Amino acid sequence: MENIKIRCRSCGKELESISGKTVSCGCPNMTTIRNGVISAVDLEQVVMLNSYGNQKKSGFLTGEDIAWQEARRQRKVRRLDFEVR
Repeated sequence: MENIKIRCRSCGKELESISGKTVSCGCPNMTTIRNGVISAVDLEQVVMLNSYGNQKKSGFLTGEDIAWQEARRQRKVRRLDFEVR
C-alpha cells in the first residue's frame, strides 16, 4: 500500500501517512492522517498530493470477454405469447 501525502494550506506543512501512527500538522486546522483516514477542522484547507485512486487498476476481463459482454448487452428481449384458456 502506498502512503498518502497531503498538504495543509493553513500552515503549508506536508504530511505523509505512516502505518499504525497518527501524523498531525499541529496548526489550528489540526490536519491529521490516521490509518488512511484524513481529518481536519476545515477540509477545504487540505490538498491531496497523492492517493490510492491515482494507481491504475488492471482489469479482470480480457478483450474477448468484454466484446462478449457488449454483444450480450445489445440482445433484444423476446416476448413469448401464450394462449390463455
